[in-house]
Amino acid sequence: MTLKDKLMDDLKESMKNKEQVRKSVVTLIRSAVKQKEVDERVELSDEDVLAIIAKQVKQRKDALEEFKKAQREDLILQTEQEIDILTQYLPKQLTDDELESIIQEIINQIGASTMKDMGKIMGLATPKVQGRADGKRINEIAKKFLN
Repeated sequence: MTLKDKLMDDLKESMKNKEQVRKSVVTLIRSAVKQKEVDERVELSDEDVLAIIAKQVKQRKDALEEFKKAQREDLILQTEQEIDILTQYLPKQLTDDELESIIQEIINQIGASTMKDMGKIMGLATPKVQGRADGKRINEIAKKFLN
């Protein structure tokens, strides 16, 4: 079963169970997938769908920070629910130790020693951990090793 099929099944299930938040999140993902398929005239793979979901999670995490600054409890609760639903579709996230070992391996591989090498590290690490860690975490850990 592809991820798009799972999204369709989850949409039907959420409609039956009257789960409004899940229904709206799944509908949003499906529409983003459809939009990209129409724009690029391609059939998206599961990896492409995961990238869209990861982007949605990142957008919500960024918005969550702003909602917390504004002390908007209603929006904070809703956004946290949406993030929880979205992360159910992503692969298991890497622990800090796992991510550190991957980044350390990349640093050793390319001989990185200064912050100027950050672009190379990010370029190699991002596809390697796609969907299992976001760019912010990769960047923070790489900085820790380079400093």
